[in-house]
Amino acid sequence: MTETESVWDYPRPPRLEHSGDHIVVTHNGVVIVDTKSPLRILETSHPPTYYLPRADVDVSVLEPVAGTTFCEFKGLASYADLVVGESRLSRAVWWYEKPSAGYLELVDHIALYPGRVDQCTVNGEIVQAQEGDFYGGWITSRVTGPFKGAPGTLGW
Repeated sequence: MTETESVWDYPRPPRLEHSGDHIVVTHNGVVIVDTKSPLRILETSHPPTYYLPRADVDVSVLEPVAGTTFCEFKGLASYADLVVGESRLSRAVWWYEKPSAGYLELVDHIALYPGRVDQCTVNGEIVQAQEGDFYGGWITSRVTGPFKGAPGTLGW
């Protein structure tokens, strides 16, 4: 049995850690990611966000788009649409080209919103997406909340 983690034990500022979790992401019948070497960002009140090595991502389905956002910890994020066949998921993927100190290992990794693709799995378990349209957390049976993102949690 896997030991559970409370998101309330995660630090702020967030911690970056290496993981041996097996991540598979599929959309529209296509495997987008299959990796056993993701990174996890762990932040108080948030389920983990997985950052996936570009080497294990089908980058042919990514179409970079204009616009950025700023994370006070990780820096400036760039975005891409995920395009698989006739399906276009607007700004579903992001990355940090020049992350802030402490997060430099995020270079050459992408993150995505698990609720926008057909399926994400962690070690074979189907992921539940973190609520809200801003957060990219991956909820599995390994993590316990409550989680930021649901209505009424903005001020946490």
